[in-house]
Order: sequence, then structure tokens, then C-alpha cells
Amino acid sequence: MTTGMTETADAALRAHVRALLTARQAHATLDDVLEDFPLERINDRVEGVPYSAWEVLSHLRFAQRDLLNFVRDAAYTEPDWPADYWPGKEKAATAQEWQAEAQAFRDDLGALLGLLDDPQTDLLATVPNGEDQTWLREFLLVADHNAYHVGQLMLLKRMLGGS
Repeated sequence: MTTGMTETADAALRAHVRALLTARQAHATLDDVLEDFPLERINDRVEGVPYSAWEVLSHLRFAQRDLLNFVRDAAYTEPDWPADYWPGKEKAATAQEWQAEAQAFRDDLGALLGLLDDPQTDLLATVPNGEDQTWLREFLLVADHNAYHVGQLMLLKRMLGGS
């Protein structure tokens, strides 16, 4: 339970954060966007957009995994920004790699949700590798980052001819 909160307030906060990470609220979910995504176009670049859908999905998965590593790995080392967070433009992905990346995203989100749901995770406490980063901040950061890039993928999907 989160220090200084009643059980009811703690449960409500966790439920709100969980919904922010998993439910349609002010944004679509990744699964909404991936449904009927034109897989034959995942490597295409839309004029004026500096990345392909594959690059966005890969970045989304990498950044979420990095945050998961940050909160649970005592030997965490920060990857180089931006080089490590974005795949090389020369890498063309297959539909199978796209599906694997999406599944890795889901798996990592599940691991984060497990931490969120654990009553031993004090949402207001500093994460083990943190200086002043709390568990709550990290969960909200994931939600914010995911929503931003899921929105980009939704726009790319429409621009690439998806429904």
C-alpha cells in the first residue's frame, strides 16, 4: 500500500493508473491501432514524416522496456539517447518482426502492470535506481510516452491506407 494513503485511496489510484495504461480513455490503445494495420506498408515513409511505422513501434517497445529495466534491474545502465532508442533506418522489418515487437510490448506492459498491482509497490516511494523518481512518476511516464507514440502510429496507419 502507498504510504500515507487509505486502502481505498491507494486502490483507486492504482485503478486509475492501470486504466491510463490499458484502456481507451483520451487516446486509443496500441491494440486498437494494430488491428488491420497495413503490414505491407510498415517500412514505408510518409512524406514529411521522419520515421516509418516500424520505427515508431520499435521505439515504443524499446522505451517501455528501458523504463521497466530502470525500475527493476539493480545493474541498470542508461542506453545512449537517441541512438539506442530508435532502430536504424536501414532495417526493414517483416510482418513477423512487427508482430513479435507488438507482443514484446504487451509482455513488458504486463510486467509493469504486475508491479503496479503489487501492494508492496509504494507508489510514492523512490524506485530503487531513482534519485527522485517515484514509482507513480514512472508509471505515468510510460502512459504518457505510450499515448504519444500510439497517436503517431494511428496517424501513420491512416496515412498508409489503414482503417
